[in-house]
Amino acid sequence: MATTTLIGIDVGTTAVKAVLLDLEGRRLADFVRAHPTSRPSPGAAEQDPADWMAGVLGALDSFSGAHDLGGLAGIGICSQVNTHVFVDERGEPLLPALVWQDVRPAADAVSIDAQVTADQKLRWFGGPMPIDASHALSRVGYVRRLYPELFARSRHVLLPKDYCVMQLTGAVGSDPISAVGLVDSTGYVAPLLDLVPRAAALLPPLHGFSHVAGRVRPGLPCAGVPVVVGAMDAWGGMFGVGVVADGDAMLQSGTSEIPGIVSSTINPTPGVILFPPYEGIVMHAAPTQSGGAAVAWYANVIGRSPAEVSALAAGTAPSSAVPLFLPHLQGERAPLWDSQSRGVFARIDGRAGAAEMARAVLEGVAFSCRMAFDALEHSASLTLDMANIGGGGSRSDIWCQIRADALGFALRRTAVPESAAIGAAILAGLGSGAMSSLRAAVGQLVKFDRTFEPDAKARAYYDDKFGHYGELYAALRPFNATHLAEP
Repeated sequence: MATTTLIGIDVGTTAVKAVLLDLEGRRLADFVRAHPTSRPSPGAAEQDPADWMAGVLGALDSFSGAHDLGGLAGIGICSQVNTHVFVDERGEPLLPALVWQDVRPAADAVSIDAQVTADQKLRWFGGPMPIDASHALSRVGYVRRLYPELFARSRHVLLPKDYCVMQLTGAVGSDPISAVGLVDSTGYVAPLLDLVPRAAALLPPLHGFSHVAGRVRPGLPCAGVPVVVGAMDAWGGMFGVGVVADGDAMLQSGTSEIPGIVSSTINPTPGVILFPPYEGIVMHAAPTQSGGAAVAWYANVIGRSPAEVSALAAGTAPSSAVPLFLPHLQGERAPLWDSQSRGVFARIDGRAGAAEMARAVLEGVAFSCRMAFDALEHSASLTLDMANIGGGGSRSDIWCQIRADALGFALRRTAVPESAAIGAAILAGLGSGAMSSLRAAVGQLVKFDRTFEPDAKARAYYDDKFGHYGELYAALRPFNATHLAEP
């Protein structure tokens, strides 16, 4: 009898990552295929949806070609969210997908946000949810304004996972958690959607994460296997790093950093995204704009790899020779939600070389996480002593240690870095019936390899530098808003 297996796929910002697992959590195979982001104009960030499908089909083809998938129970797909593709009646893309980093719809966001009161946000979302350039309604307004002919032909506005599920099965749908900022506890918020013409008609129907959307179509790899609706990367990654109960906390480290806390206690806090409850889970999240993206940028500048950047940083001790880095290379999301902010190195002197700058980049991202976690702890009304960390950025020991030192609490690292893909496999297990409950599935499939404890001797260094980090952002904010606004 063939081994029962699950496939989890994460359509991330930089690559499609997939894992083939058995029900004991053993990783039987993995797959990665990178895809590019195009930046054709200031503030733009676009991707070709065909690249997503090339990665998804490549993973399925790779697994089916090298393994006996007779016991494959299900396929789950998670993805980046606030990335949107407009498709026509046949499901064909009308424009490149607008990636979550794309800030061109900022003016549309300001217009929509001005029409929503604080009381409405509190009633709909449970807190002061921002409507920013990455919000689905901002994207609908932007495309309607700039591309009216293509907008008229649009049939659906889909997230990457929903686009890929549609291509695999023919089914159109999404989930209420990925529709963050569009739904309340009952579904889409009609008065909000009414602010943008046709928005309600373009958004897909909503189902639970583990709902079977359909089966892989004939002629494709893994034909006939159930495919579940899946979740946004933050939630898939949350399950994939072992976070499921009240008081659990996570830090998903990828292109961006996604800190989050599960807590049924809610203290509305500016800058924090509060998700509607899902199976009793209330997630407070604060996704930043740049984590691994900042490291990749610096690596490109000095002609090294991200791993070499970490190695440079590891050879440099904390000191005043390490500059202060603001990692706002394309604005910042939580908790600032400032699309006009930009990155900067400050306090550079003659002692600063490539290694000191490398450490500054890692520290700057850690400070962005600390700012996010400060808001999250207030929102959730608790103080953390540990968070689980996963994702590609968690593979760097020095970066994990820097973050633990800067945050002041321990980080427990998952053994498998592809946390969102693991989460997608968990959802496939639930939807197919191969696993009985979410908590049991998380317990079976998620393993850890190391815990990074904060170094008490480094506390004063990071506390002082974090204070200056906030001051630097505040000092530069008027300059960025006045002189460097995007056209």
